[in-house]
Amino acid sequence: MNAPQGTRTCLYDSASLDTVMDRMAQQAAGLLHGRGPVAVVGVLRRGAPLADRLSQRMVQRHGLVPPLRLDLSVKRYADDLTLLFPDTQFAEAPHHAALDLRDHTLLVVDDVLYTGHSALKVVDWLTRKRPAAVHLVVLADRCVTTLPLHADVVGLRLEVAPTDIIECHVPPYEPDFSVQLLRPAPAGWAT
Repeated sequence: MNAPQGTRTCLYDSASLDTVMDRMAQQAAGLLHGRGPVAVVGVLRRGAPLADRLSQRMVQRHGLVPPLRLDLSVKRYADDLTLLFPDTQFAEAPHHAALDLRDHTLLVVDDVLYTGHSALKVVDWLTRKRPAAVHLVVLADRCVTTLPLHADVVGLRLEVAPTDIIECHVPPYEPDFSVQLLRPAPAGWAT
């Protein structure tokens, strides 16, 4: 992660996030109870390892049959929330073109729900695959979506100042599993 400058505060460390992930797995497993085939879809980058963690917990602790796992690549913002693309970029992998998700219940897993543009792009693409249902799962919800969607499973609801940044540190992309609050340095601030 290209770390923007500012003041960081660890809001949740690895131990506390393990508890959050346990609760999320329980909620997600409840959504899947009695459903047909399941696919867990990670939103690259950090949503993918979170999807792996969530899937493991649902299989080991809630008896879920190992789900189909796939990852999708979308990009809209840089780590410091700078808008990179006015229209969310979605890259369909060639092997996903023939993917048959008919009658599957899908869990879309991402790290942070911000405005909702990236989640909507993923859900739009997935609904073309004719699933039975699509559920959004996020580790952290900023509570500022601008689109008519919500997450079905939320680990943390974090209402912070508009200029603050929520950073989800998720291995293997960062060495620690944590949620950090970044208060960006004022313009012209020397480090």
